[in-house]
Amino acid sequence: MAIGAKDFIDKLLVEKYAQEKVDNHEADSLVSRVSADNMLYAMSQSSESYKTMLTLNSRLTRVCYGVVAKSAKYIKTEALR
Repeated sequence: MAIGAKDFIDKLLVEKYAQEKVDNHEADSLVSRVSADNMLYAMSQSSESYKTMLTLNSRLTRVCYGVVAKSAKYIKTEALR
């Protein structure tokens, strides 16, 4: 797979911007605004909350199945021959 201009317009754009230089690297832009420890703590808290929600959801599902099973009325029928 070749890299480069595929048609005339792309070729003109490549020629136009080939020599452009961008100098927007300021010292403040390279420093993270959020500390790594705070980010990891937030991620940990989020994952713990999600795990707790999954556990509670599983328990609630089992309780609901139990309630439905106990409230069901079973009727004895004759076996088909």
